[in-house]
Amino acid sequence: MNHVNPRANFSGSILSGATGMVFVGGSVAVSGVLAAAPLATLQSLRYAVASLLLVGYARVFEKKVERPRGREWLWLLGVTGAGLVLFNIALVEGSKHAEPAVLGVAVACVPIVLAALGTAGRRTNVLSAAVVVTAGAILVEGAGRADATGIAWAVVTFACEAGFTLLAVPLLGRLGPVGVSVHTTWLAGLIFGAYGVVAEGPAAILTTTGPELLAAAYLAVGVTACAFVLWYTAVEQLGAGRAGLLTGIAPIAAAGAGVALGEPLPGPLVWAGIALVAIGLAAGMPVRRGAAALAGTRT
Repeated sequence: MNHVNPRANFSGSILSGATGMVFVGGSVAVSGVLAAAPLATLQSLRYAVASLLLVGYARVFEKKVERPRGREWLWLLGVTGAGLVLFNIALVEGSKHAEPAVLGVAVACVPIVLAALGTAGRRTNVLSAAVVVTAGAILVEGAGRADATGIAWAVVTFACEAGFTLLAVPLLGRLGPVGVSVHTTWLAGLIFGAYGVVAEGPAAILTTTGPELLAAAYLAVGVTACAFVLWYTAVEQLGAGRAGLLTGIAPIAAAGAGVALGEPLPGPLVWAGIALVAIGLAAGMPVRRGAAALAGTRT
């Protein structure tokens, strides 16, 4: 599962994945604006706009978007159904039974799974680095309360977040980061659109407010169109295991966004968590060693 591009620009790939995670972390504060909005309708709008932006990007920069064929449709539906549709539903339903930190901790455990599956049977420091990054991310997220239903949704959130990366790996070789992003976003737009018409009504978009539409626009541009391509580029070039370490940046970005919006500075545990994430990234990323560091990781 840990396919690595031998011609990768590793420093650029790390920057790409890290930037994508900054966009994701910043979405935490923005998503709060959508608490009372018609969720499915706005998610449909978000993914539809993102897909159009991605198609435009591909045309401007002459990046061919290949048509899926055969089993690729199944992988795409897996990425879309788990990583986009069910993931968003799990966040909404889980928030009714668990504090945000519980869902955040579930997502923070994903690097260990990506590292374990990506480095199975090989000697590597990525798995140990993933444990350090996860520990740091959990400290940054903090603890939270949840009932049994909330914990169940947290597990679903965890599985969906892992699936978003792992199910895309077989597609990146032929479709590339842009192709995977284009096809998953238009599929998600259709699925959420159909659900929104049934559950919220075709006129639900008319009930949204200006701030809600602005929040959806940020999610479409930053967290979807930009972050998807940035993230899948990192996965394609670094492999799922190493790229997974970069998810530890998301909770740090969320904490930074909170401070920028007027929240108090983080406490000692959060700073300790940030330090652990930095240590884990330094241990697991081949910034100086380049391609030679990954010679034993290609599958």
